[in-house]
Amino acid sequence: MQAQATVSEARSKLAQLKKVQELSNNKVPSQAELDAAEATYERAKADEASARATVSQAQATLAAYETDLSKSVIRSPINGIVLSRSVEPGQTVAASFQTPVLFTLAEDLTQMELHVNVDEADIGKVKEGQRATFSVSAYPDRTFEAKITQVRFGSSTTSGVVTYETVLKVNNTDLSLRPGMTATADITIKNIENTILVPSAALRFTPPVQEEKKPSTGLVGSLLPRPPRLASEKGENISLKRKQQRVFILNDGKLVAVPVTVGSTDGNMTEIVGGDIKPGMAVVVDVIGAGK
Repeated sequence: MQAQATVSEARSKLAQLKKVQELSNNKVPSQAELDAAEATYERAKADEASARATVSQAQATLAAYETDLSKSVIRSPINGIVLSRSVEPGQTVAASFQTPVLFTLAEDLTQMELHVNVDEADIGKVKEGQRATFSVSAYPDRTFEAKITQVRFGSSTTSGVVTYETVLKVNNTDLSLRPGMTATADITIKNIENTILVPSAALRFTPPVQEEKKPSTGLVGSLLPRPPRLASEKGENISLKRKQQRVFILNDGKLVAVPVTVGSTDGNMTEIVGGDIKPGMAVVVDVIGAGK
């Protein structure tokens, strides 16, 4: 618009000089003034053409940006609850090889996952589909139910302890659980009903051994060589004790060993699958010395 106004002004100035020249019979203005007015008029038209070209270029650039904008629609991959936001409205998002993180979303907080690190000594017993219970610090008096959906093969080592990540599915309908909470889980690997249990301490109990009085051999006997003891006798007794499972009961005030066949254990109680043990029978777990 400024260029058009300049062209109009230069055109009027040139027309005025020509009319004066005509009325004065070419006496005034001078030819130099007339040439300068014509040159000013031509420069004004050139500026107008340049301005129009600049407008066309700006319109083309705007159309290119609008095309890019129409193709650059940022959509959320899921519909959920926003946990954190890394950008503000109107902020420029630059395209790169790595997708920028704009929001952290939780898809459905009513169905959550619990990631549990299982020790390498126990991972062989953990299977998909097993039930588990867990607790969190926010609700110390409440127990939550879960189900194993995946047992991963990748391991991680923390302070020399090898663990395997296990994924559990959790129903969080009341939204009491939140992302990032720390949980302690108990996985049920086997369910045994209607069986006889004994304390695991009863299987580890060993009766106290009374020291036998050795006959005195005197000075001569202590100096003379004696036949060597059979080392295999002591080794066989130890091996037998390790293989044989037994518990002790009191019969008329005496300790009586009862051979048993053990099954599963949770560390505190052990299942008895065979042996002369009846429900309610008292077994020995420890002895109390005299004067204690």
